Amino acid sequence: MWSKLGKSLALLLLVVMTIGCDRVTKQLATENLAGEPARSFLLDTFRLTYAENTGGFLSLGASMPPVLRNAVFTVVTGVLLLVLAVFAFRQRGSLWHAAAFALFIAGGASNWFDRVSDGRVVDFMNLGVGWLRTGIFNVADVAIMIGIALFALAELRFRSAPSQRTGDRYG
Repeated sequence: MWSKLGKSLALLLLVVMTIGCDRVTKQLATENLAGEPARSFLLDTFRLTYAENTGGFLSLGASMPPVLRNAVFTVVTGVLLLVLAVFAFRQRGSLWHAAAFALFIAGGASNWFDRVSDGRVVDFMNLGVGWLRTGIFNVADVAIMIGIALFALAELRFRSAPSQRTGDRYG
């Protein structure tokens, strides 16, 4: 079983590594992809292409007036991330739940830093086959999606574990 200190250090390392990886890959994308044509790999299943996103997920809100967009994507998002971090810190859930929160918060925080400092987020990855493609995303977006998936799996695991239904969930 993980000690409280060990769990905290592992989660802190996960957050730092996630943010660090996102920052480095965005810098590399800016240096190597900006102004260049998209690069295609694995029979065009994976593309590297530079994009600056002033909106949210899949550029939602990019056409909002700048003052409103700034309020939503910096102030509101910053407050929500802070509330989520406090909630996650106070939870005594499983390591899976904690890792899910850590990934979600790290990805959100890294994109939030970009919005606060530059008013935009650098995206550069795209997946798909033929006409069926994802939007352009970055490492922080991947961390957020993995965090959501991990949380859902942790919830399913908890709900299906007969020994934990009557026991302490936060052991």
